[in-house]
Amino acid sequence: MSKELIVVDEGVSASPDGVLAGRRIVVSGAATGIGAAAVGSFVEAGARVVGLFHRTRPSGELERSCAWVQCDARDRESVESAFDAAVEILGGLDVLLHAAGVWRPSTPETLTEDELTLVLDANLRTTVLTNQAAFSHMRESGGRIVNLGSGEAIRGNPMAPHYAAAKAGVQAWTRSAATAWGPHGVTVNALAPAMATPGADRLWEHLGPEAEAAFRERLRHTMPLRGELGDPRTDLGPMMVFLAGSGARFMTGQLLAVNGGLQMLGA
Repeated sequence: MSKELIVVDEGVSASPDGVLAGRRIVVSGAATGIGAAAVGSFVEAGARVVGLFHRTRPSGELERSCAWVQCDARDRESVESAFDAAVEILGGLDVLLHAAGVWRPSTPETLTEDELTLVLDANLRTTVLTNQAAFSHMRESGGRIVNLGSGEAIRGNPMAPHYAAAKAGVQAWTRSAATAWGPHGVTVNALAPAMATPGADRLWEHLGPEAEAAFRERLRHTMPLRGELGDPRTDLGPMMVFLAGSGARFMTGQLLAVNGGLQMLGA
C-alpha cells in the first residue's frame, strides 16, 4: 500500500489567531460529509489539517483548504503510511477526527456475510486502525482522538443491524482506548450526530419517496430542536472544534449526542 501513497499539495496556511491555532489535525474520510465539514471547521479555527481520502478525491475549495493523503483506512499498511506522511507534512500530530465509514441497509434475517464484513470493516476496523496509528504519534506528547459513533449503537436499527453493531463496537472501543491511553494524555471521545450526510441520503433512497416523507414528518414531531437533520458544518462543526481544543482536555470515553434531542443518551 505504501508504494501507492498519493499526497496532494500541502494546502493553504492556517489562520494564526483561531481557537485551534497551532493544532495539527488529521481527518479521515475527509472528502465528503462530516469529514469535509470537519476540515472546513478546523481550518477556519486556525488548525493545520491533513485530510485522508480513499477513492473520492477532493475538488474545488475543499481541495485547496488543506493537504491531502490517499488512504484505505481498512488496511493497516495503508493507514500507517498515510499517518507517517501526514505527520511529516504537519510536523507532529495533536488531533485525529475519524469520520470514515458507511451506512448500508439490510435486516437481521437477510444480512449476508459480505454485507456484514463490508460494514464492520468500514466502520469498526477503520476506527481501530486509525486510532492505533494516531496514538503511536501521540503517546509521548498527548492528543485528542474523536470518533464517529451513533445513537444506533444504543437503540439498534432493524433496517441496518450490522451498522448498529459496528457503531456499538466503536463505542466500546472508544471507552476502552480512553481508559488505556488516558495516562499518556490522550483523550478518546465519540460523537453521535443526526446530520444531513451522504449516509442519510442512502437511507432516503432505501425508504423510497412515500416512506421518506413519513419519516421526515415524524422527525418534525419527535425532534425537539428544529425537527430536521442538522447541517454538519454549522451544527456539528463547533462541537468538533471544541473536542479538538483545550476545553475538552478533561473529557474522555464519552459518547456525545449532537442530534437536536432526537435521542437523549444516558451513561
